[in-house]
Amino acid sequence: MLHYFRMKSRVSALTLAQTRDSGLIQSMNDSCVCMKADSLTVRFIYFEGILNFWRCTTISELMINEQIRDREVRLIGENGQQLGVMPVKEALRMAQEAELDLVKVAPGAKPPVCKIIDYGKYRYEQARKEKDAKKKQKIIEIKEIRMSPNIDTNDLNTKVNAARKFIEKGARVKITLRFRGREMAHVQTSKVILDQFAEMLSDVAVIDKPPKMEGRSMMMFLSEKR
Repeated sequence: MLHYFRMKSRVSALTLAQTRDSGLIQSMNDSCVCMKADSLTVRFIYFEGILNFWRCTTISELMINEQIRDREVRLIGENGQQLGVMPVKEALRMAQEAELDLVKVAPGAKPPVCKIIDYGKYRYEQARKEKDAKKKQKIIEIKEIRMSPNIDTNDLNTKVNAARKFIEKGARVKITLRFRGREMAHVQTSKVILDQFAEMLSDVAVIDKPPKMEGRSMMMFLSEKR
């Protein structure tokens, strides 16, 4: 995620010597200092003996402001108006005058499309939408029923009843037949147990994934009948 914050006030009483000794320096030249603070990179402009707060950034999938290296971009204004194709420097100047950010919203276009927006507000709204979408998502739980090829009728009925309760609650059920030792010689004939299991639940469930052998187990998935 990339967040840019602006402050018009200067950070006073901070000299280059103090900054150099802090151990947080990432890079520095005669006019600019980049410092590391937790997960953020703080960039200051050195002007008239005072370091002025300029940018606070973390990594993002979107390119914004000075990250945009294209010569020309198609610009969309802060109110959605089409401002046409212009040099990226001009687009960046317009964003700075509006005290907003220049964000590349369509990098694959020719020329790339950029928009003037409040990037911090944009990221907040995106995060809120993602959070709301997750709340609306229905999480389907997977329950497993394990059986042996030698299961008797009573035990089979008990397992079927347990699976029925899971399915009626909206869960997906994984039925596993586990083979041991010489039981591996009867894999194909034991498939009928899973077929019978699915048939006994056919009023509430459908076969999501048919029986399949994995290692020493044969598995089948059932899900709620729609």
